[in-house]
Amino acid sequence: MNTADFKRKLTAIFSADVAGYSRLMGDDETATIKILEAYKQVMFSLVKQHRGRVIDSPGDNVLAEFASVVDAVQCGVAVQKELQARNAELPENRKMQFRLGINLGDVIEEQDRIYGDGVNIAARLEALAEPGGICISKTAFDYIENKLPLGYQFIGHQTVKNIAKPVGAYKVLMEPRVIDVEQKEEVETVRPDKPPAPLPDKPSIAVLPFTNLSGDPELDYFSEGISEEIITGLSKIPKMLVIARNSTFIYKGKPVKAQVVSEELGVRYILEGSVRKAGKRVRITAQLVDATTGHHLWADRYDRDLDDIFALQDEITMKILTALQVELTEGQQARVSGKGTANFEAYMKFMQSRRVFTLSGISKEAVALSRQITEEAIKLDQGYAAPYVHLAWSHWFDARFGLSDSRAESFKQAYLIAQKAETLDDSIPDVHALLAGIYLYKGEHEKAIARGERAISLGPNNAEVHALMAHILRFSGKFDQAIAMIKKALRLQPYYPTWYLTELAMCYYYVGRNEEAIEVAENYRKLTQKRGEDEFLWPYYLMLTLNYVRLGKEREAREALGGLLKLFPGFTFEWDRQYSVYKDPEHLERQHEDLRKAGLK
Repeated sequence: MNTADFKRKLTAIFSADVAGYSRLMGDDETATIKILEAYKQVMFSLVKQHRGRVIDSPGDNVLAEFASVVDAVQCGVAVQKELQARNAELPENRKMQFRLGINLGDVIEEQDRIYGDGVNIAARLEALAEPGGICISKTAFDYIENKLPLGYQFIGHQTVKNIAKPVGAYKVLMEPRVIDVEQKEEVETVRPDKPPAPLPDKPSIAVLPFTNLSGDPELDYFSEGISEEIITGLSKIPKMLVIARNSTFIYKGKPVKAQVVSEELGVRYILEGSVRKAGKRVRITAQLVDATTGHHLWADRYDRDLDDIFALQDEITMKILTALQVELTEGQQARVSGKGTANFEAYMKFMQSRRVFTLSGISKEAVALSRQITEEAIKLDQGYAAPYVHLAWSHWFDARFGLSDSRAESFKQAYLIAQKAETLDDSIPDVHALLAGIYLYKGEHEKAIARGERAISLGPNNAEVHALMAHILRFSGKFDQAIAMIKKALRLQPYYPTWYLTELAMCYYYVGRNEEAIEVAENYRKLTQKRGEDEFLWPYYLMLTLNYVRLGKEREAREALGGLLKLFPGFTFEWDRQYSVYKDPEHLERQHEDLRKAGLK
């Protein structure tokens, strides 16, 4: 055959067949054919959804092609997960598993058919795949290695029939774990020293940061925002336990198993997904996994206009709740849906401002830059409530940490902007938490508690709201309630900020649980040093000083005070009075009396 007369092209070839097909036919031809046809229809539908084309499907074989390797592999994963779910409903002897092979290669196209080594290699890879598995060529792997949140295992250069050179082959693990051929590095865990957290007696979930597949780093804000908004929606449901975004986002870019995430965060379900933007359209894929069994409860793909993004986030959130059989009241259903914006640029500005603050921490420069970007978002959509909340917090941080020239003016600005946010959307827990914090530092403790309670009722899974409420309760003298509140925050935020431990240790100090306070202080020290933040160790020495005095360990107390003053020579009774807002002055005086006993003058 003179191939010069035919059209050649580079394409992704998808080849599939049934493992153990002859046995299935021998056992029951009628049942096998019925299941086969049903499964092939599923496959045809998924190929079409992923922009592929079925070339042929004789017997138990399916041959398809895709213009994109990414689409081919995503389709393969979707096929195997869907068929796995269907097989779970069949008796063991009737389960039908396909093996899939995917290759990126040169083919000859004649009318609606394709030929050549590219097709033959895909068929050979199919034979190398495990039942229910996927095997891809090195040419395909090189193209998608960093484009999909999947794991791969190199299985060597395979000598296959009728192909002159050995073919490099990879097994697709279909889990977020990478075993690289050269590095041989497996990322199993982020915190190997942490024992598995117990599962609660209600549905529990961690939403991992969605992967940005667009190739544009700027869209990281957008993909992170998808995850954040879903977490926000789920966090409003009291019948669930939802892990905070700061804990799930530590897994960003890290190839870890769903089972490992489940054990580290103490949740049963994991939501993961990806985002791709093209023009004014966005494609989002999402899948919900029961990490204790490895079963996928559902997977779906959404193609929408960008101005529908908040409706899409609500849709995904409600689908999760349906899958987990969480029944909502009408009021809860209304609260799940947030009031977003149809202005994509405003949304991106807001996400950028959040990112600046999260990455840079609390500093004068970071707060100022974050505020500037937030104000730009507000100019783009003055009816978008979320940026106002963030802007108000920036003024609160100025006041709380002395970053501005006037604490009073900063609190005033925070209050006025928070009121504006509340008029736009009073269902945001952070609005009420912010107002609670403002009332606390104005010395209006009862108003602070009332606002804090409102924030928790709106965000029963919001870790920051619970931590701030613990802060308010401590300064209100309600130490036992504060302990329960901060422990809830620690559960919702397994990778917590160190100030959570300060709150817990100070409450233990006031209720006389001094040994426990010292233990918490030691955990604070370890975590602070692990994060390379030794300059923030002064609260550790303060906690040791106070509790050693209460335990009668005068020498240890003096040594701890020396460590405090070495790191923070400006610590004085006057400084402590400025930043302490105890409702009962006796609480602060007790603290100062213990500091005097340790030697502070």
